[in-house]
Amino acid sequence: MMRTIRARNYMVRDVVTFSPDTDVMDAISVLVEHGISGAPVVDGTGNLVGLLSEKDCLGVALEAGYYGERAGPVGQYMSRSVDTIEADTPIADVARRFIETGRRRFPVMDGTRLVGQISRRDVLRAIRDLG
Repeated sequence: MMRTIRARNYMVRDVVTFSPDTDVMDAISVLVEHGISGAPVVDGTGNLVGLLSEKDCLGVALEAGYYGERAGPVGQYMSRSVDTIEADTPIADVARRFIETGRRRFPVMDGTRLVGQISRRDVLRAIRDLG
């Protein structure tokens, strides 16, 4: 049964995204307010260009606290190398990717288009629904 359930069935479609020019302090506020640990970063045409995670944001605390520097744009802190999942990936394969990579979320793509995001918790919902 897990082979027939796809990432698209459990991904979040209304994804919080940032642009590379978003002030990172504003982005941190959004992450905290939404209770999420990261969000995709897209350019003006909607292309995925990075991912901003809690871990990336810790760099802001380091620079501000240790070096006394003002935070900059999201593009300065985001991870540019992004692991993604195709929308039709079986949920069992998504679970395997989470285990192998240690990631907490994957942007979900339909070809070159960002269509959602899937987290570990979304996979757990799929497992629960099977039970």
